[in-house]
Amino acid sequence: MTSNSTPAGQERLTSEIRQTRADLGATVEALAAKTDVKTRAKQAVSDTAAQARDRVSAATTSTARLAGSTKERLAEAGRRPTTRRALPPAAIALAAAVGATIVVVRRRRAAARRVSSGPAAWLRRFR
Repeated sequence: MTSNSTPAGQERLTSEIRQTRADLGATVEALAAKTDVKTRAKQAVSDTAAQARDRVSAATTSTARLAGSTKERLAEAGRRPTTRRALPPAAIALAAAVGATIVVVRRRRAAARRVSSGPAAWLRRFR
């Protein structure tokens, strides 16, 4: 038992030591990377640029899709005949009544100015 278990135990222990050293090396590399400000800044710029490219790509795709659908709708609208709805008779009557009222008021004011004459009318102009 002593002769067989000792080499296996030593190999296992050696393997664990190697694994621990590898883990420790990775940890040291990670800590060194965190303290390297210049590399971290470059990485942040690279990440931001990649995000911007992705957003531009997505916006370009959606804009192209929207432009295509708009083009189709415009083509479809060009094929359909357009019809204009007539103005309602009430709107026409209202416009005529407003126009007639304006004409009557202006004529009355003009007539009132013509009728007024003499010194009293002349003095009223300066009030």
